[in-house]
Amino acid sequence: MINLRHLKYFVATAESGQVSRAATLLSISQSSVTGAIRDLEADLGAELFQRSAHGMELTEAGREFLSSAREILEKLEEATKLTRRHSTVSGVITLATTYTVIGYFLPYHLDRLAHLYPGLEIRLYELNRESIEEGLLSNRFDIAVLLTSNLNNPELDSETLLRSNRRLWIPNNHRFQRERKIGFDDIAEEDYIMLTVDEAAHTTMKYWSLRQLQPQVRLRTSSVEAVRSMVANGQGVTILSDMVYRPWSLEGKRIGTVTTDPEIPSMDVGLAWRRGIEFSRPVSALVEYFKQCYALPQTPMSLSR
Repeated sequence: MINLRHLKYFVATAESGQVSRAATLLSISQSSVTGAIRDLEADLGAELFQRSAHGMELTEAGREFLSSAREILEKLEEATKLTRRHSTVSGVITLATTYTVIGYFLPYHLDRLAHLYPGLEIRLYELNRESIEEGLLSNRFDIAVLLTSNLNNPELDSETLLRSNRRLWIPNNHRFQRERKIGFDDIAEEDYIMLTVDEAAHTTMKYWSLRQLQPQVRLRTSSVEAVRSMVANGQGVTILSDMVYRPWSLEGKRIGTVTTDPEIPSMDVGLAWRRGIEFSRPVSALVEYFKQCYALPQTPMSLSR
């Protein structure tokens, strides 16, 4: 029997193009996603995906079902929002965030928070990590959502919410598609498109230097979409996280991924705040929301009076 879990897992897989990415986005195991899709196909009596080593592509039946599944989930979300509008939490939160997080992680949660806590005002500031750390320590910001994998300040506490795997991005029909994993010796022979925003270039060079190798950088850019288009058009490869991955470029060309050998540390997204600070009631509500979303253990939090 079809249930909401089936629909949620199906939509996540259709939008991400791979079971592994859907599992990461949903914070569940790949086997749970695979099993749900298998059950859904059995209930519907139709194949929803064409499966290959490179991902999951919707069949004609899958494309037709996707619009219905989205509509059902959207209507449920709206109905749920109507029952949650009675929250008494109100106040202002100054929240700092980085380019990647505000572009690929935060908007969905901001929309949900607005419906859950209509009396809550979140004032957003997009800055680089160094400026955010300075703002947290000077109490300019209450809290931040950023790449916790880049944090190393002992005066800050943090909580990682999501770990996003990094993989090699390649154009469709690239010779690497036939391989299960690709070593850095082989990647070093390809032109490389280097993303520079949010310390991406610095992070990239750290794991390249561990292999005593250098990428053949053809272009450095702060635009993820430029990287996506360059890779899709066969002008180079790159290594980026699943969180910013999309299987298509703006021109509609396919982008594939391959796991590196050895695998690279994940890009981690989470919360950060000044160590020892007392959370206000609005900030506590925001932190609790994120912990519930990502099934983190709940810990007591002190409230300012």
